[in-house]
Amino acid sequence: MPRSLIKFNRIIMITFVLIAIAAILVTIGLVWLIDKYVPIKIKPVITLVLWVLIAYLGYATFMSVYNPILFKQVKEKRYTKVIEKLVDIRDSELAYNEVNGHFTDNFDSLVNFIETGKFAIIERRDSTIVDEELTKLYRGVEMKKDIRIIDTLGFVSVKDSLFKTSDRYKTMMNVPFAKEGTTFKLEAGKLGEEGEEIAVFEASILKSEVLHDQEQDFIIQENQAVSVEEIKGNAIRVGSMNEVKTNGNWPKVYDTKK
Repeated sequence: MPRSLIKFNRIIMITFVLIAIAAILVTIGLVWLIDKYVPIKIKPVITLVLWVLIAYLGYATFMSVYNPILFKQVKEKRYTKVIEKLVDIRDSELAYNEVNGHFTDNFDSLVNFIETGKFAIIERRDSTIVDEELTKLYRGVEMKKDIRIIDTLGFVSVKDSLFKTSDRYKTMMNVPFAKEGTTFKLEAGKLGEEGEEIAVFEASILKSEVLHDQEQDFIIQENQAVSVEEIKGNAIRVGSMNEVKTNGNWPKVYDTKK
C-alpha cells in the first residue's frame, strides 16, 4: 500500500475516533437530561427517537469518513492499471522513434510496427585509418585518425524485445475502467527550430474519464491535487508536446520505471 494512503487512512481513523468520542459524550449528556427533566410517561418515546437519531447520525458520520478512504483505494487501483498501459505506449513509441526517426500519433501504425518492426543489432568498435588530408598537408608524412566503425550483426523483432509472448500491446490504447470505447489521446510532433527539430509525443487521459462512476465532489478535489505524492492536474500523461521528455506525470509510488 502506498505511504500516502497509509498516512491518509491514519488521519481518517484518528478523526473518526474523535468524532465517536464526542458522540458518546453528547449521548451521555442527553440521557442525563432526559432522566432528570423529562416525565416518566414520555421517556420511552423520546428515548426511542433519540436512539434512532443517534444510529442515523452514527452511520452518516461513519460514511462521511469512510467514503474518502474507499475513493482513494479505488483511485489508486485504477491509476495503477492506467499507468501500466501508458508505460507500454511509451516503450512502443520510443522503439518506433528509434527505428523510424519520429513518433506516431496513430495507434494502428504503432501496433503494426510492433508486429512487423525489427531492431538492428549493431556492434561499435574503434579503429585507426590514414588521414589523407593531413598526410597531404604534411607532404607525405603519414598521419592517422581514430574512427568508430558500426557493424550491423543482425535484426531482432520489436515484439519479442518489448512484449515477449504477451499480446497486450493490441489493447494498450484502451483506457481501463473508463466507459467502453474510451481510448488514450495520442499526439506526436516536433519541437525546436528548423534543422534542429526534436521529435516529441504525448499520451494522456483525463482523470474524470477513469473515475467517471465516482462522486463528482471527489473528482473535483482530485483534479486540484498538488501533493508530491499525487498525480497533479486533471489528466494522467506520459511524454509532452511542450517540452522534450518521455517520463510520466505520476509519482514513483505508481511506477518504478519512471
